[in-house]
Amino acid sequence: MKNNVKVARVQVDLTQAQLAEQVGVTRQTISLIEKGKYNPSLKLCLEICYAVHKTLDDLFWVEREE
Repeated sequence: MKNNVKVARVQVDLTQAQLAEQVGVTRQTISLIEKGKYNPSLKLCLEICYAVHKTLDDLFWVEREE
């Protein structure tokens, strides 16, 4: 799943390690999320949103294909 986590993280001047610490996961998990290779739980998505001051729609919205 594509997402905007990396862009939002950089905008608030956080490293992957800093974001990971704030949301309670490893830096590797944040890296995988940013690359679209790991689908986080809804709880983790929300924690990331709170940490970077964005909404779920801002970070994780996927357009539906018709």
